[in-house]
Amino acid sequence: MSRKTKRRVGGFFLLLVLAAVVAGGWLFQRYVRFADAPLSGLQAGQSLIVERGDSLPVVLRKLREAGVSGGDALEWRALAKHLGAAGRLQVGEYALEPGTTPRELLIAMRDGRVVSHRFTVIEGWNLRDLRAALARKQDLKQEAAKLDDAALMKALGRPGQHPEGRFLPETYLYTGGDSDLDVLKRACDAMDKALDAAWEGRDKNSVLKSREEMLILASIVEKETGIASERPQIAGLFERRLKLGMKLETDPTVIYGLGAGYDGNIRKRDLQTDTPYNTYTRTGLPPTPIAMPGAGALKAVANPAPGDALFFVASGDGSGSSLFAATYAQHQANVRLYLQRYRAQRRGGQPEEGKAVLEEAQEAETAPTPTPPTPAQSTRR
Repeated sequence: MSRKTKRRVGGFFLLLVLAAVVAGGWLFQRYVRFADAPLSGLQAGQSLIVERGDSLPVVLRKLREAGVSGGDALEWRALAKHLGAAGRLQVGEYALEPGTTPRELLIAMRDGRVVSHRFTVIEGWNLRDLRAALARKQDLKQEAAKLDDAALMKALGRPGQHPEGRFLPETYLYTGGDSDLDVLKRACDAMDKALDAAWEGRDKNSVLKSREEMLILASIVEKETGIASERPQIAGLFERRLKLGMKLETDPTVIYGLGAGYDGNIRKRDLQTDTPYNTYTRTGLPPTPIAMPGAGALKAVANPAPGDALFFVASGDGSGSSLFAATYAQHQANVRLYLQRYRAQRRGGQPEEGKAVLEEAQEAETAPTPTPPTPAQSTRR
C-alpha cells in the first residue's frame, strides 16, 4: 500500500473514531437525561403494582396505561441492565410520587422498596368485627368475603378449626397486591406462636387442659376488662371458679351467644335463656373463644394472680376498674357501692346514702343485679 493510500485509510478511520465519539457522547447525554429526568404524568399518591411474573415490558405498559411517560423501551432496557435491575424486579407496590425518575423507580423495584400499608386487629374484636374491618380496606384484594367460616379456615390451611379468636391483635404490614387472606394468614400464624408461648410458660397447676381452653379463657378475660393490670386478677378469679366447679357467670359470653340479636342491653331473660355460650346456665368454659385475645390476656391466663376473690363488679367510678370480693356478702356491698355511683351519674348528683338501691335494681330488668349464691355464685352480677 502506498504512503498516500495509507494516509487516506488512516484519515478514514480517524473520522470513524471521531464520529463514534460524537455519537457516543450524544447517546450518553441522552441516556443521562432520561435516567435522571422526572417521569411525566405523575400525580400525588399514585403507585405501581408489580405482580409475580411481570417483566420490564409489562411494567412499562402499566406505566403507560396509568398515564406515565418518559423514555422509550430501548432506554429503559439499557438503564435496567446498567443498574442490575433487568430480570430482578420484585413483586410489590411502588410509589410514583411527582419527581420520581426512571433511575429511582428501577432501583426501588430492584431492591424491593415497596409501599407498606398497615392493618390493626383490635384486642377484643370478634370475627364479625374483623371481617367488616378487612372489607373496608380497598387496597386489599377481597378474597375472604366470599368464603364462609369453614372455607376461610380451609383457605388458611386450618381445615375444621373454628375461626373465632384465632387472629392475634396487633398491627400487620401489607403491600399492594396482597389480599385479605394474606393478612389473615399472618395474624393466624402470629396467634399460633403467641398461644404456644403462653402454653409453654403456663403455671403447671393450671386447671386448663389444652391450648384451646387457654384461648377460650383468654378471650373472656379480654372482654371483661380493658385494664391490663386487672387481667391476672380476673384470670385468677375464673381459674378458682373452674376448680370449684362454679359457673363462670360472665356477661360477655352471654352477649356472644345472642349474636346479632344483642341490642346493647343484656336483660334477665337473656341470662336465663340457655345457649351453648350462657355461662349462667352452664358450667365450665363455652365451646369456643368469644373474641380475639391479645398477648396480655394470654399471659394473664397462663400465669393468673393468686388470691381468694371469687366475685367482681365494676367500680362505677369512671376508671373502668373493678371491685373484687372473696365472699358473696362482700360482693353485695360492692354491688351496692357500684349502684350508688351508677345512679348518681345518671342523675348528675352525688350518691344518696341509705337508699335501698340494691332492691330497686333487682326489680329493674335491665339494671345490673347480683344473682343468688346458690346453686352458682356470680362474678359480675
